[in-house]
Amino acid sequence: MRTHERVLASIEADLAAGRWGLGERLPAERALADELGVSRSSVREAIRVLEAMGIVRTAVGSGPDAGATVVDRPAAGLGAAVRLHVASGTLAVRDVVETRVLLETWAVREAAGRAAPSPAADATDATGVAGGGEVTGFTEARAGALAEARALLDRMDSPDLSAGAFRELDASFHLVLVRLAGNVLVEAVMTGLRGAIESYVAAGSAGLASWERTAERLRVEHRAVLDAVTAGDGALAERLVREHIEGFYRETGL
Repeated sequence: MRTHERVLASIEADLAAGRWGLGERLPAERALADELGVSRSSVREAIRVLEAMGIVRTAVGSGPDAGATVVDRPAAGLGAAVRLHVASGTLAVRDVVETRVLLETWAVREAAGRAAPSPAADATDATGVAGGGEVTGFTEARAGALAEARALLDRMDSPDLSAGAFRELDASFHLVLVRLAGNVLVEAVMTGLRGAIESYVAAGSAGLASWERTAERLRVEHRAVLDAVTAGDGALAERLVREHIEGFYRETGL
């Protein structure tokens, strides 16, 4: 094991043990180097790896914000890794599509199946403390995500929208759908895949006979998926999003 890998292993163990939490700073390079018996360059290399993985954020200087701070960006490193593997040809577009179908079909079915809280959940308990705060927060977040999804679709209806802007809104819409499922890790994986998805969608769009005709079909399909999720029809939402993703893949001949 190389020296910087030993530093990474030590920091990982300390994170797992709760030595540092989100928003807290790691010790200075010199302090970590002395503690671990390694060179400052090895510590610096390990910190660079952690920053690329989205585990820490670094800032130069000597103020309170200087050094490496623990952050929560699980999709950062994943997205970069996926994009590079797709670009190098080691990760086939078909694999990206299949992974996307796997995640999004689960997500829309889960999102559709999340029932609204019962009136009893919001009732005040015997101690006089309202018991529905957490549930109410969830329903408010869900309503906000649904409203965001509808707003994205409304923006995609603009006749002056370029193909690139449409694709960007399209990607954002699908991320909102996944967010509705409430699984942070699945959302992080999808966020990490976004760059790779946008790359193959852009490549496929360039070869279409009529982008305008395809875009109109995608608009209709987006609305249908969102309607199914909103109505709580998980089976329909799952089928529609599968047909939507795989249909575009087949149409472009990728």
